[in-house]
Amino acid sequence: MHKFCYIHIRGGNREPVPTQNRFQLTNSIGIVRLQRYRFFLTIPHFPARRFPVFPKFCVAVHCVTVDATAQTFQQQGSSSIMERRRRSKVWLHFTKRDECTAVCNQCNAAISCKGANTSNMLKHLSTQHGIKYQDCHVFKSLRTSETSSTVSSVDDDSSQAAGPSTTSAQVSPFTLAAHGATWNEEKMNECHRAVTKFVVKGLHPFSTVEQPYFRASLNPRYNPPSREALTNHMIKAWYQVERENFISEFRDVKKAAITADGWTSLAQDHYITVTVHYTKQGKILGKVLRTKAVYEAQTGAVVAEEIEEILQEFGISDKVVAATVDNAGNMNVAMKKLQLVKIGCFAHTLNLAAQKIHQCNTVTNWAARVRAVVKWMRKSSMGKTVLKEKQQLLNLPQHSLIIDVKTRWNSLYLMIERFFEQFPAIQAAMMDPRIKKQIDKERLMEKLQSDDFKKAEEFVQLMRMLYTSTLCVSSEKSLTCGQILPILKKLEHH
Repeated sequence: MHKFCYIHIRGGNREPVPTQNRFQLTNSIGIVRLQRYRFFLTIPHFPARRFPVFPKFCVAVHCVTVDATAQTFQQQGSSSIMERRRRSKVWLHFTKRDECTAVCNQCNAAISCKGANTSNMLKHLSTQHGIKYQDCHVFKSLRTSETSSTVSSVDDDSSQAAGPSTTSAQVSPFTLAAHGATWNEEKMNECHRAVTKFVVKGLHPFSTVEQPYFRASLNPRYNPPSREALTNHMIKAWYQVERENFISEFRDVKKAAITADGWTSLAQDHYITVTVHYTKQGKILGKVLRTKAVYEAQTGAVVAEEIEEILQEFGISDKVVAATVDNAGNMNVAMKKLQLVKIGCFAHTLNLAAQKIHQCNTVTNWAARVRAVVKWMRKSSMGKTVLKEKQQLLNLPQHSLIIDVKTRWNSLYLMIERFFEQFPAIQAAMMDPRIKKQIDKERLMEKLQSDDFKKAEEFVQLMRMLYTSTLCVSSEKSLTCGQILPILKKLEHH
């Protein structure tokens, strides 16, 4: 049995509608949604609002108990919402069976669509049924096989994508309207590439292109792409061009190495990223091959399959000879299965060594007292104001206090270093009458002892070597393997 609704609408004159005009909600009127005993109604030509707020009407809700009719409405409502979220035109040829599988409407073949991925369905339509969607030619001029008059890469910030004729600073697609010039296809594509680069490189939401303020900043004659066109066509076309350019460039490379690591986003989604490193014409180059969402337990065998799939996608599995990974057990198993030389991440090893200090009870208890003071000063608005005033009076850098995170490398060192730097200002702030009452209430003065300054100084001197060593081997665009042995020797003498 389910809760269901009758609605009783009164007109503006407050005259009640006769009882026989009360009607039960049907699919032609709207969709009922039930959320924690709060009823919502979506009616055509009216906004969805919570009762009893309704424009120019007085609405009374009468709840009764009926059979599975309400469940039918909820299923219809949820399915319609799911349909609205599918923007890709591939769903015209497929029907979704479950969260991971879709069925072709022509041959009834089951195709994987895990994670809302439509690439497999597009490939099926192209290879089995000859259905191909029109390719996007906006980034065609970026292919490395084109003539030298075109732009070689959109990543070059010093140059813009140009057509057969060079665009000067005085004449550009954004100034053509002032001269009354017409827009040809190449000029329009040039603007499309600039907008796509702005969204992708700046990590802006795709909906930016539909914002009225963004469109108002562009040339009135230029019609920017819609969100759907940007998502389903232009970004994918740019990716395909860059992918083909990389495969073409990598043909001359004989040996390469990769780095691989798994990470979790703020939304608690797990990913694995693989980056390839190689040299060409004396230059050290690196490309992020793929950041792939994973949905299985990350055992060594699963990680090996995921990395192998990415390498085969780009056709470089036979050229990779070594891999830099962390010290996790699943990575050790994966490297053995892939038969790659494993190079352990030295920065991760240094971090594990630094984490051993947490096992010392004396340091742990002292760090807990410092953390309590820092945490209170960070969350108190008056405390931050008073601390800034004391920093100005004592001529100290106006830096904010840092709180440590156990999973973040060297965060304990950074917290103690900042505490050591701002210790005089912290002491003066804690004696200020404006916050002293709260300080006494929290008993923070008892936690901050006189010898904490000396302990912080000794801790910083001890751990600074590990911190600087981690920074030295964490470079992204230079070789760092040659620094490992000198750093180890220096740490032994420290």
